[in-house]
Amino acid sequence: MMKNLICGSLAYDNIMVFQDHFENHLLPDQLHILNVCFYVPEMRREFGGCAGNIAYNLRLLGGDPLIMATVGDDNAPYMHRLKQLGLDATHVRQVPGAFTAQAFITTDLADNQITAFHPGAMLEAHQNHVAEAKGVVLGIVAPDGRDAMLQHARDFKAAGTPFIFDPGQGLPMFNGEELLAFVKQADYCTVNDYEAKLLCERTGLTLEQLAQEVKALIVTLGADGSDIYADGKCIKVASVKPDAILDPTGCGDAYRAGLLYGITNGWDWQKTGQLASLMGSIKIAHRGAQNHKLNRDEIAQRYQQAFGTTLW
Repeated sequence: MMKNLICGSLAYDNIMVFQDHFENHLLPDQLHILNVCFYVPEMRREFGGCAGNIAYNLRLLGGDPLIMATVGDDNAPYMHRLKQLGLDATHVRQVPGAFTAQAFITTDLADNQITAFHPGAMLEAHQNHVAEAKGVVLGIVAPDGRDAMLQHARDFKAAGTPFIFDPGQGLPMFNGEELLAFVKQADYCTVNDYEAKLLCERTGLTLEQLAQEVKALIVTLGADGSDIYADGKCIKVASVKPDAILDPTGCGDAYRAGLLYGITNGWDWQKTGQLASLMGSIKIAHRGAQNHKLNRDEIAQRYQQAFGTTLW
């Protein structure tokens, strides 16, 4: 099979629900001496991290992802999960004395969130090297430790292996010169609409100018679908109406799995974008980033319903 190397984070998402509204407990004139405690009787732990989420979705499509990431001493539940899913964890490195990256998210009844993120082992992801993975036809540099993202992009370029640059929430870590270097090294770049604006601001270039540096620049627009700048034109891809809107966490990663699958299999941009759009729509109807369980036939059926053409 054609292997995709997924460079990015593995993380636990600890999600707690506060059965009230934060505003009832935060006094505006007392924020300088903030000392609050929220009682959260409901809590769940989800498996997340960009590399884990992308690989999970790519596996649903029948792809062959290799995960390159770092975990801490608390990795056993995640490693067990990867084994159960049949996901290759050969290039997942344990960092002794560290925790696996994790987010602690407290949500109130108005869906406001207070989040604390501990990067943990992710900060040592530069210990991994792209050259260690064999048989890779396409990779992706997804949000990870800063040094790791810089290194993995250089490694992909040096190896002559095409890759997608997906800065995501890691984009603010880099200045304009660094971001432009990423784009010039990459074969493809994908961002959401906010990240696209920030990318343009920091590099001083328009989307059209940035698109000239890659084979395709993909900008997701939420419910408005996505724009794919390729071959000197902008291809509009419609969104797919989801069964429900329950949790946007991981939707971008699901979309990127669709991109990886389409590019790897030589599809045109319209079909590739449509599959990516569908994967995001499927994900948003489920809580957690890795709890949707459709198989290839079910995904193909959804694609037929959404776009009126066959997928496979």
